[in-house]
Amino acid sequence: MKPITLLIPILLSSVFPAAAFAEQPLRGERIVLREVDRTVAAEATVEAVRQATVAAQVNGRVLEVRVDAGSRVKAGEVLMRIDSREAAENAAAAQAQLIQAQAQRDRTRSLLEKKFVSAAAMDKAEADYKSAKAVAGQAGVGASYGTITAPMAGVVGLRLAEMGDMAAPGKPLMTVFDPRSLRVTAAVPQQQLAEIKAGRGELKARIEFTESGKWLDAVKVEVLPTVDSRTHTATVRAYLADNTEGVAPGTFARLHLVAGKVQKLLLPATAVVRRGEVSLVYVLDEKNPNAAPRLRQVRLGETMADGVEVLAGLSSGEMIALDPIQAGMETRKNAKP
Repeated sequence: MKPITLLIPILLSSVFPAAAFAEQPLRGERIVLREVDRTVAAEATVEAVRQATVAAQVNGRVLEVRVDAGSRVKAGEVLMRIDSREAAENAAAAQAQLIQAQAQRDRTRSLLEKKFVSAAAMDKAEADYKSAKAVAGQAGVGASYGTITAPMAGVVGLRLAEMGDMAAPGKPLMTVFDPRSLRVTAAVPQQQLAEIKAGRGELKARIEFTESGKWLDAVKVEVLPTVDSRTHTATVRAYLADNTEGVAPGTFARLHLVAGKVQKLLLPATAVVRRGEVSLVYVLDEKNPNAAPRLRQVRLGETMADGVEVLAGLSSGEMIALDPIQAGMETRKNAKP
């Protein structure tokens, strides 16, 4: 419904420039029943579709930290260096053991050909050689783990280690996520989920970001196949469009799953005056355009992408002021003797 302009003049306060003293029309809108999505809402959290925790794989002190939280990195870029001298020493020792085991195997093979040792002795020498070779291989790989690199292109979410800290195998050092692909996850009661899925094909949802007032459509909705036996809720994931801006992992959101259609009386959220827990709107008299707007208490329901649901206090067809500040000034002006 397009806003309707009522020609109710208003004299702006003297704190504004002289050019602002011109009469301004008070804009209004007719409130009517509208068909909107009937939704089931659940609290949700934004997370990256692709994210990884980078952990140490060797013991050692952190020698260098090249990035911080918020840094953009490329796949394979060096993030941190760990003192891996201990691992290098272990690799050298393992290599020496391998050389010794190889020599023992060759010597045993020569003795076996001369019938000086048994086949069992040869089998043991061969097994010792293979074991030493495996240990040397693992130690050699471990020595290379002193350089910590990014597992993928993205943004550093958290830096969990400082220069001088001791690293140990399995200890988290950083988290990296891809900001181009985001989704929200929510726990939805299985009873409500069954109602949403009944008779419907592809699930649809809208995502509300309460802090910014932004609403976005989910491009895909999926329900994980398991239900939590303790809470009897299922995890629902709603995916945002690629490269969505202004949204970060960890952000609070509200997931609205579409469960059908319903008729509701809606008004713009900006038209509502809040006084404590009381909600009011300025109602306009269409028959008398010169009459001052009247402040009326209303009872509101769900906040939706298209407005706020009116449960009581207004009837379909009534006109309300879109700018409550301007309407209030007009009311005070008309109240003067």
